[in-house]
Amino acid sequence: MNIPSDLDRSVWTGRTDPEDGDLGRRWHHVIRPVAPEPGVALVGFACDAGVSRNRGRAGAAAGPLALRRMLANLAWHGADPPRLYDAGDVACVDDALETAQDAYADRIAALLHARHFPIGLGGGHEIAWGAYQGLARALEGDSRLERLGIVNFDAHLDLRIGPQPGRGTSGTPFLQIAGSRAAAGLPFRYLCLGLSRPANTRALLERAAGLGVEIVEDVEAGRSPAEARLERFVAESSAIYLTFCLDVLPPAVAPGVSAPSSLGIALHRAVELLRRVLDHCRHGRPGGKLLLADVAELNPRHDPDGRTARTAARIVHELAALSY
Repeated sequence: MNIPSDLDRSVWTGRTDPEDGDLGRRWHHVIRPVAPEPGVALVGFACDAGVSRNRGRAGAAAGPLALRRMLANLAWHGADPPRLYDAGDVACVDDALETAQDAYADRIAALLHARHFPIGLGGGHEIAWGAYQGLARALEGDSRLERLGIVNFDAHLDLRIGPQPGRGTSGTPFLQIAGSRAAAGLPFRYLCLGLSRPANTRALLERAAGLGVEIVEDVEAGRSPAEARLERFVAESSAIYLTFCLDVLPPAVAPGVSAPSSLGIALHRAVELLRRVLDHCRHGRPGGKLLLADVAELNPRHDPDGRTARTAARIVHELAALSY
């Protein structure tokens, strides 16, 4: 497992309040290289080749760095003693997306084998295909793989057909996952939360229906039935992979993405729903179902005041604070 053994302390910097002792700790105080004790492991996927192939706005390759900088100064509310690790970045060189996804999958699998909870920092949503491959490698021979559920906070289904066989984009990961699972004789269980109907063609919606995808539209997300559907989906799953695409949020809070929403789910509601998923997964408790998560589509090139990165950091905080 090729994971860096040190940290870039020029990134992990921030405020220090010595008068508060350990109660004043922030992420930059507690982050460290990966250690044997199970903990939260941040993994960057510095890539936007999939976005470029999908004819989106490039710039997400710089997402992991921008996100770490926003995370650095957050107050630490996780475990004591802290077990928060930086597992480094997997970078995509030029258009070698498939090579980068395979390397990312290897890193995710190694972290899962070591009983860490990986949180991916994107990078375009092509991160999801790499993440799934890593999860499948780690769960080979494990019965939980059969009843895996994927919860995707996203305005888009990302079920596009790739430009060529074997070549994906940021818009294809869940169709790639569906194909992989079908080839292995496994069911495809996928819930897309926050879908924007105007941003998805009839072809995509019909493809989703044919695959049995569960959809909660953005206009439905504020209602209580959305919570009941989430609860049922998690209850019927043996394991959960959660991926949060920032374009599910309103452009006022997340302009720095490849394809901004016209509506989006209000940030406070998105956090409420995220917490529901974590609670139903028994996240951070023995037997918890959530094995892997990531935040995708942070594009600093279109985030001049850093608000999207700040929002992404809040989502990562929610995922990490209750983990260990």
